[in-house]
Amino acid sequence: MPLVSVYTSKPAPLNADSFLKSLSALLAHELGKPESYVMTALHAETPMTFAGTTAPSCFASVKSIGTFTPADTQRLSALLCSALSRGLDIPQNRIYLEFSNPPGHLWGFDGETFG
Repeated sequence: MPLVSVYTSKPAPLNADSFLKSLSALLAHELGKPESYVMTALHAETPMTFAGTTAPSCFASVKSIGTFTPADTQRLSALLCSALSRGLDIPQNRIYLEFSNPPGHLWGFDGETFG
């Protein structure tokens, strides 16, 4: 049920599989959820602007059933910005993150929902 969807203006890194697997492991560990439910997605070469320029940038959406506390999002922001910056070679100040926690009945899997 946790999902991190990454959009970047840069091409996919050569090690895209290991990059996505590292994000999956990070999210599972930090949220205390089984990695068997974690999904990661990379949308490379997305036309983007940030601060009025087309310099390399990144947007990542992080969704998980449950509640994100301010402490959770602060910790995840630091960890994910660092991982995204390293993995995509983008400065951290050109990365935006969005955290959302939909209720279980709005998240489907295998013909069912989690609510």
